[in-house]
Amino acid sequence: MGRQAWAAIGHWAKGSAPSDPFLASPVFLALGIGAWFGLHAEPELPFYLTMAVVLLGLAGLVRFGPWGLRPLAVALACSVAGTLACGARVWVVDAPMLAMPYYGPVQGRLVDIDRSQSDAVRLTLDQVVLTDVPPDQTPVVVRISLKGLPQSDPYEMGRTVLITARLAAPESAAEPGGFDFRRMAWFQQLGAVGYTSSPVVTWAPPGLWDASINRLRNRLSAAIMARVSGDAGAFASGALTGDRSQISAEVVSDLRISSLAHLLAISGMNMAFLTGFVFGLIRYGLALVPPVALRINTKKVAAILAFGVALFYLVLSGANVATTRAFLMVSLLLGSVLLDRRVLTLRSVAVAAFILLVWQPESLLAPGFQLSFAATIALIAGYAPAERFLRERGMPGWLVPVAMLVVTSGIAGLATAPFSAATFNRMTAYGLLANLLTVPVMSVLMGAGAIAALLAPLGLAAPALWVLGWSAQWILAVAHWTAGLNGAITPVPQPGPWVIPLLALGALWGVIWQGRVRLLGFVPLVTAFGLWALVERPVLLISSDGVLAGVLGPQGRALSASKGAGFTATSWLADDGDLALQSEAALRPGFAGAKTQRRFQVVGLHGVVLSGKDAGMMVSAACATADLVVLPVRYGASPVRPAGCTVIDAVILGKSGALAGLPQTDGLVLVPVHSGTRLWSGVTAPMEPKRVQPNAARLAALPVRPDQ
Repeated sequence: MGRQAWAAIGHWAKGSAPSDPFLASPVFLALGIGAWFGLHAEPELPFYLTMAVVLLGLAGLVRFGPWGLRPLAVALACSVAGTLACGARVWVVDAPMLAMPYYGPVQGRLVDIDRSQSDAVRLTLDQVVLTDVPPDQTPVVVRISLKGLPQSDPYEMGRTVLITARLAAPESAAEPGGFDFRRMAWFQQLGAVGYTSSPVVTWAPPGLWDASINRLRNRLSAAIMARVSGDAGAFASGALTGDRSQISAEVVSDLRISSLAHLLAISGMNMAFLTGFVFGLIRYGLALVPPVALRINTKKVAAILAFGVALFYLVLSGANVATTRAFLMVSLLLGSVLLDRRVLTLRSVAVAAFILLVWQPESLLAPGFQLSFAATIALIAGYAPAERFLRERGMPGWLVPVAMLVVTSGIAGLATAPFSAATFNRMTAYGLLANLLTVPVMSVLMGAGAIAALLAPLGLAAPALWVLGWSAQWILAVAHWTAGLNGAITPVPQPGPWVIPLLALGALWGVIWQGRVRLLGFVPLVTAFGLWALVERPVLLISSDGVLAGVLGPQGRALSASKGAGFTATSWLADDGDLALQSEAALRPGFAGAKTQRRFQVVGLHGVVLSGKDAGMMVSAACATADLVVLPVRYGASPVRPAGCTVIDAVILGKSGALAGLPQTDGLVLVPVHSGTRLWSGVTAPMEPKRVQPNAARLAALPVRPDQ
């Protein structure tokens, strides 16, 4: 590049600079964390020792090196610190996962109650004891769904219970690149999940301090629902205490479709509403008492008490990512009040992100982290310019707050829309309208809850509880109405692995930089949306247990069975951007033949999915007319497979996990979920992609036409 070109670039970028270099520190920390999670093999101790030495060297360069190299050294140091934080986190949470499926008695202490996606009551137990399973192989935490048992909550937190249940290790992703539930469970020390149809027996009552916070949450929830009945009481309880065990699946669905699920998620907004209300109530309440107001700093007293409320609410709610982020920011804000300092809002977000990523680096991959920080950063960066724009255009002062409510809802919606679509595979058409109608009411609900808690010991909480119930009913009515409107949701396919990182980097570049250089943030943004628009879904998917396969066709993905592997089927269809049910997808053209021998054809390959107790005995006959055979059981004791036929049995699937078929010029490549050896994967050796090619000698005698 010539001197004139460099001069032109310098002139174009003149005056551009980061608004605050510190804002980039959590970004580079996140890059290091993302790189660590992208490794295919688990790093060993020498890797971390090397990273520690590199970090010390970079620290020395920052302290004693040339001024011009310090920004680069700081950036690299943050990235290296991200990898070391991951290593430390792995050491802290390392716990066993159940090695083999288990059926028998399960003893454990009840620490949480919620609901599964099938709307079944689900118990979470710690201090687990399993028959004939050594303690060093017993999971720290297990989660059991109660099938066919009463939907009420008769269980007291902290008590030791005994259940006869079926358990297995958490499943990995339903397809390569999909949501990895096993990884998330590993970081939560959740070593087994399962179900039971047997009654739950109390083995021992809770001790004085056993699950005390969870018991308090349960009692507060019960008190709320005793005064506010129905779905409104369950919603209010979930928003105030985090206990969502009584919220029906229909209500959850309405909230998601209307883009109001964040109101239920003990989000940062709930924390802000509650602490802001308490701060204002104490400060201005004390100001009404002149002897007190003239002798003490009511502002600082209010800050101290509001911090106590925020800390209590954080612990009570279970300290999810969004609430932790809000607590950190609220703590910085209240600390600045005590120290008579001014809070730099974007810097407070950066501090909160840095602390959270160092403490729980796996949260970077959590939708809650992405949605929470996307909304917060966008609101802080966009609020002041938007308000200034409205005032400069001559909008009356009394109308500005109303307009800003619309503007801020729009800003938050636009900022979170890509992350929400990537997580839930859907775009909501009426999210802005629903939020405008409910967010102000949500502040009323949180305030009424705080007042009810203050007045309950005096027996005067009834008016506040009435307001609480009315607010919850209004929010649920709006959610139900907007969810029922035509075109309420638009399905979108799962983005590729680079889409979300590019979106985040492009948006953050525009926020951090000032001047014309910030326009360069459009490059990764446009690239990300382009990659998303051009994403290609696998033409063939095989479940990790071999009982289900899916073939992509003109009418969408056809499934080999109308029942079984329901979670996998739902995940596949959602990732395709398909709203069909499993039973509907099973009727699409793509599979033919008997239930135990479902034949299909894809990219010139003939395949068959075998099932039933005699599946292993049908392999030889199936291979006579197929290039690919899938069965959910082990095929014989010998590793030898029929020549010219690829057999995918339980042994291979146990090593590979689910498989995705990608078209190649000469056939198909089956890409496994378990392509690496990470601690949470449960495999000791990575599996290479398997190539499947058609055999010309078997291109006849298939009942499925090529156009199907």
